[in-house]
Amino acid sequence: MSFEFFPPKDDAGQTQLLDAITALEPLRPDFISVTYGANGSSRARTLAATRLVQERTTAITMGHLTCVSQSTEELRAAIAAYAEAGVRHVLAVRGDPPGGPTAPWQRHPDGLDNATQLVELVKASGDFCVGVGAFPDGHPEHFDVDLDARILAAKEQAGAEFAITQLFFDADAYFRLVDRVRALGCTLPIVAGIMPVTNLGQIERFATLSGADLPAPVVTRLHAVADDPSAVRAVGLEIATQLSDRLLAGGAPGLHFYTQNRSKATAEILARLREIPPHLDQLGDGS
Repeated sequence: MSFEFFPPKDDAGQTQLLDAITALEPLRPDFISVTYGANGSSRARTLAATRLVQERTTAITMGHLTCVSQSTEELRAAIAAYAEAGVRHVLAVRGDPPGGPTAPWQRHPDGLDNATQLVELVKASGDFCVGVGAFPDGHPEHFDVDLDARILAAKEQAGAEFAITQLFFDADAYFRLVDRVRALGCTLPIVAGIMPVTNLGQIERFATLSGADLPAPVVTRLHAVADDPSAVRAVGLEIATQLSDRLLAGGAPGLHFYTQNRSKATAEILARLREIPPHLDQLGDGS
């Protein structure tokens, strides 16, 4: 299991991040990742947050890297900064254009076209373990799942060693993705990305931005309690627990939690999973 955080924008955000790291560290994640801001101060915040995570946890720390709005030389500088900070695990993703995930891709004049090229750049820059993104519901730019499978296989050929999915809510979509890439001879471990639902509006926004499909049964269950925030949270955690249970039972090699820099929902889901006997062996007891 692993947890994802984002760089805080202010002192309050820094405190929230520290609280989340402190609360989740005892759960002994395999790695913790920090999302990437491609421009100026946000890039500096990314590196600062990555160093902070490294200092506060014994887990492997993984930095993110995107092609958005950066030249190849700027990307090399970011990779060098990770190496200097002792970060040897990188999640290499193309990233969304400034207009959003469905906007046409705009390559930097001196930059890279896609994540496959970024994987090649990172691997050529040193001894890095490189992960990539995967899309159970289809990449929102084209929604061509067969193309997605071929691209994921190409990323493996470029040197990628594992993949993490975008958030999703349909276990069958994940298993279909795995079947498609395995049919192409791609052996990448594909870690399932889990977004705990604690706020109906927030998850609908995230789903729209990511292109994730909100299955009708999930929508029905959440909208049935939409007027009660505590009930939305309870149903959301139940949905995430059931999804995680099915994924692990079906052979998913791990769960990657999009924590939103909070700890309680992720901790509760893992506690519930550990009450299901097969998963206690997979996830450990947290001690």
